[in-house]
Amino acid sequence: MKETSLTKQLISICILIVGIIFIALGIILPKELLPIYEENIYNKLKQPLIFVNESEDINKENINNETDIAYIYIINDTVLTSYNINDVIPNYNNEILNYITKTNGKFIYRNKTYYYYNNYIGKKEIKISLTNDKYINEMRRDILHTILIITGLTFTICSLILIIWSNNLVNKIILLKKKIDNLDNDKYNVNLNHNFKDEISSLNDSIENMKIYLKNNENYKNQAYQNISHDFKTPITVIKSYIEATEDGIETNEKSLEIIKEQIIKLENKVHSLLYLNKLNYIKDKNENTKSITNISNIINESINKFKLIRPDINFIIDVEQNPTFRGTKEMWETIIDNLLNNFMRYAKNEIKITVKNKKIILFNDGDKIDENILDNIFTPYKKGLNGMFGLGLSIVKKSLQLLDYDIKVSNVKNGVNFTIK
Repeated sequence: MKETSLTKQLISICILIVGIIFIALGIILPKELLPIYEENIYNKLKQPLIFVNESEDINKENINNETDIAYIYIINDTVLTSYNINDVIPNYNNEILNYITKTNGKFIYRNKTYYYYNNYIGKKEIKISLTNDKYINEMRRDILHTILIITGLTFTICSLILIIWSNNLVNKIILLKKKIDNLDNDKYNVNLNHNFKDEISSLNDSIENMKIYLKNNENYKNQAYQNISHDFKTPITVIKSYIEATEDGIETNEKSLEIIKEQIIKLENKVHSLLYLNKLNYIKDKNENTKSITNISNIINESINKFKLIRPDINFIIDVEQNPTFRGTKEMWETIIDNLLNNFMRYAKNEIKITVKNKKIILFNDGDKIDENILDNIFTPYKKGLNGMFGLGLSIVKKSLQLLDYDIKVSNVKNGVNFTIK
């Protein structure tokens, strides 16, 4: 592919436009102006005829001061011509009178064009003025010359302005390219100066926002990696400690195996959640998920039965309409409800209430209210939340609901916290 700058492309376009303009002015415009030229020449031919009243008048200087107009005066079948008739129409003869059939018009004689104006006074007296196409050619040349000069100057000035503007635009684009190339370079900090709020300034703002986003995302990833490492390191450390305690005879095999098994289950759940969240990030086809319809009444009951064993002190209140159906597979809704209730188990004091009505799911727990500073980040993976805890459960809930074209909001209410899905 041939490389060329935008400025060179613009100059080429300007040259092409100049060529088109000259073709239009040189070919099309003259044809369009021809009727105007002819109207002028007929008026020019008409005026002097009023001074021709006698045969001697056709050679008088006051009407024949223009040598490009000749006169024919016919009286009683006698044809008289002005002295310059052969200058206007070389090799003139009276057969030309056969071409003069109207009040005014033009005819071609010996491959040249001539114009005439005919003033009939009576059958025995006719006055005719004639000229060649020299006047029209001169008029056409003068007008075309004037138009070309004005057009050329105008287009040259406009082209210079356009080239200066485009050069400034190209420089801005080059600067934007450099900013994109240095998105990951914190030391590169060159601002684009713009006096207008246009597409370039909007693009510059978008690049700046992208750089901030990428920087924040990088910081978030680094923090997330640290949190993930810490979250995975804890059960591994516990397992290692109990193995060493068993080897040293400090703990019994039964006790150590019980703790190790418990920590492995926790570690397995964490790995499963991480893989599941990663899987959700790569799901692009929402249609496959939204095609399925699931009755979540049984899913809610099954999930509650599982978590009652963990917190038998919790009072579960269920208010579910008959046959509540939502988009999504049974597996996805099991994951959503389980992760929400698992989160509630940590914070609820005495009560959890689940209401499903009018295509809306409201989950309430009577735990402590969430700090307003945490609310905006509560669904961010491994973002520290209440009591410094972090995890993937709520992130999985948010991502799963997005794939099903649902949204979830968290709000502090009078006696606890509401999670609303709709």
